[in-house]
Amino acid sequence: MKILVTGGAGFIGSALVRRLLETSEDEVVVVDNFTYAANPASILPLEADARFRIARMDIADRDRIFGLFEVEQPDAVMHLAAESHVDRSIMDTTPFIETNVIGTHVLLEAARAHWNKLKGAAREQFRFLHVSTDEVYGSLGETGAFSETTPYDPSSPYSASKAASDHLVRAWGRTFGLPIVMTNCSNNFGPRQHPEKLIPLMILNALEGLRLPVYGDGLNVRDWIHVEDHAAALDLVLRKGAVGQSYNVGARSEEKNIDVVQTICARLDEVAPKGFLHAELIEYVTDRPGHDRRYAIDSSKIESELGWKPEREFHEGLRETVDWYLANPEWWAPVRTALRLPRTT
Repeated sequence: MKILVTGGAGFIGSALVRRLLETSEDEVVVVDNFTYAANPASILPLEADARFRIARMDIADRDRIFGLFEVEQPDAVMHLAAESHVDRSIMDTTPFIETNVIGTHVLLEAARAHWNKLKGAAREQFRFLHVSTDEVYGSLGETGAFSETTPYDPSSPYSASKAASDHLVRAWGRTFGLPIVMTNCSNNFGPRQHPEKLIPLMILNALEGLRLPVYGDGLNVRDWIHVEDHAAALDLVLRKGAVGQSYNVGARSEEKNIDVVQTICARLDEVAPKGFLHAELIEYVTDRPGHDRRYAIDSSKIESELGWKPEREFHEGLRETVDWYLANPEWWAPVRTALRLPRTT
């Protein structure tokens, strides 16, 4: 196949692109606007592969996106491009509407126009995979987990914009027959994650001896999945997922934020010791507005219907992630320097 991957220079997108090139004979066209969250270092080494190329453009640019579909004639779209940082969505909502809502609309319309011209097997095999988040479901209590039928209840401008994009995708499938598939995933972690996110932020702050700011009481719970397990799930859903269906993707690895931070500190005490314990840098700060208390994913559907399961245990993966950041400052140092957000979780 020839696959368009939007947001392919980002954290999850670049992991997916590497997987596609390593495990298939597919051609991959990355569509990315290279905003602050994209790191060229994550995908430029892939340019040596003749099956890979980059189209630098904004997914909300209708003329360029329609033109790209005309030129590339893709067999599938894997839509990952999104503004995704909750703190930024609170500071400025506009980019989240422009990219997550308007950009998704443009892609759906371009995909629909392209699909309507296809015939026979090409039309039957075309897929539009939309990648979303568990945050669209809102916050859980102390028990239970999100399923594919959980009502949407987004709390932040970010999650609201993703919920809107999910509704658009589902509607384009029902109204126009576009062969869509959707996923909603839990928190990702692993190498090459942008330094504004919780895990790399804590690792890098600790290395510099800076405070480790934890929101509220630190007891907010997130369900973690390694980015490579997520990429494997997306690859599988594209190829075997049922048209019109959504699949929740999670690894059943619930952890309190403070426990994640303390685990990072303990690993750094082992591999990068200082004259103090890294946990001494932890500082509780005023909670984020609308901060969801707990997320948990029920991934029974993708496990039973498609045979997917995660392969990486959280604590082992977290140790490996800490070690990766220690070993690869050339990847994160330029991003860290350019980061303009206050250093909060």
